[in-house]
Amino acid sequence: MQYALDTNSILYYLRNQKKLDKNFMSIVEGSNLISLSIITKIELFSYPALQINEEAEIKGFIKDFIINELDDEIVEQTIKIRKKYKLKLPDAIIGATALVNNLVLITHNKKDFKKINGLKIIDPLY
Repeated sequence: MQYALDTNSILYYLRNQKKLDKNFMSIVEGSNLISLSIITKIELFSYPALQINEEAEIKGFIKDFIINELDDEIVEQTIKIRKKYKLKLPDAIIGATALVNNLVLITHNKKDFKKINGLKIIDPLY
């Protein structure tokens, strides 16, 4: 199985959130294939108060992950998601990326993503 990490799941992991699910921990620390939407990468590095040491930690954490760039198929799926579910553009792109690439999305934002038919979700918190 392949996974896509949403921004919040990465931040929970890097900040040692106390309520991390054991299944999530085994996915991140195991040999599973992990991907990110290009939007997740942008969100991670665009916080105005991001410190140099935090940026280095994020770079080290995601260095072996697959970064899914936008392509025509993801763009078309994003348009369908935005029209049908009225999600914010970043969430629609992240959801579309997971759907197109047949990835399980790991996110705590179940409220928005559970609307998307066919999208598999794991919550990193228990």
